[in-house]
Amino acid sequence: MLQKGTAKKVTIFVNEDTQHHFGSLCDAILTFLLHKGVSGATATRAMAGFGAHQVMHTTKIEVLTEHLPIRIEFIESAGKVDELMPTLYDMVTDGVIEVQDTNVVKVASKERPSPPKGPHTETRGTARLMRIYMGESDKWQGEPLYEAMVKRLRLMDIAGATVYRGILGYGAKGHTHKSGRLPFSRDLPVMISVVDTEEKVTKAIDEIESMMQDGIIVLSDVDVIRLVHSRPAAESSHANG
Repeated sequence: MLQKGTAKKVTIFVNEDTQHHFGSLCDAILTFLLHKGVSGATATRAMAGFGAHQVMHTTKIEVLTEHLPIRIEFIESAGKVDELMPTLYDMVTDGVIEVQDTNVVKVASKERPSPPKGPHTETRGTARLMRIYMGESDKWQGEPLYEAMVKRLRLMDIAGATVYRGILGYGAKGHTHKSGRLPFSRDLPVMISVVDTEEKVTKAIDEIESMMQDGIIVLSDVDVIRLVHSRPAAESSHANG
């Protein structure tokens, strides 16, 4: 663990699209640092920049966004940095590695103790699975449709709802929607998944169907297995007191 006192700050600049063994170099570096026990590392993506190739990369032009610079930074002891540097040197074949002396003033790590779990109870039964498909740009009274639907489902005391955002898809109109890197690429497919009793799902359909102008609702019968961990008796009595 990183200690208070003198240390080294390492900053690595690479391009976002630089590959390493058929994967992202940025991901490979972070995975390497994690496996080597580095206290922490952060990767940030720039909005614009240029490097040794003298080419300006910016988010304003979609074809240039993939080449934006990534800054990876971590702080470790001098000995740890010396241990990591040979591998990092070999990994970064196109980029910059900078090492600076620094001073760690405070190291604070508040660990959250996991609450003790009592024996779990298991509930089995049949239920109804509802999937709602729509576009991310669909609106309801000025807000995203998927957010409005989740709020409505919560008010109806639906057990739970999960929103999934697609990266590629097309619908009844035949338009292909693809995940892009620009802020305005926001017409991707969205799915809301809901599991509850048939009675509650039927009531929910009546509510949300009127909110949709373009989309699909799919129903399936499912078997539900629910595990609930009970709290220890001491904790339960303390909460009740």
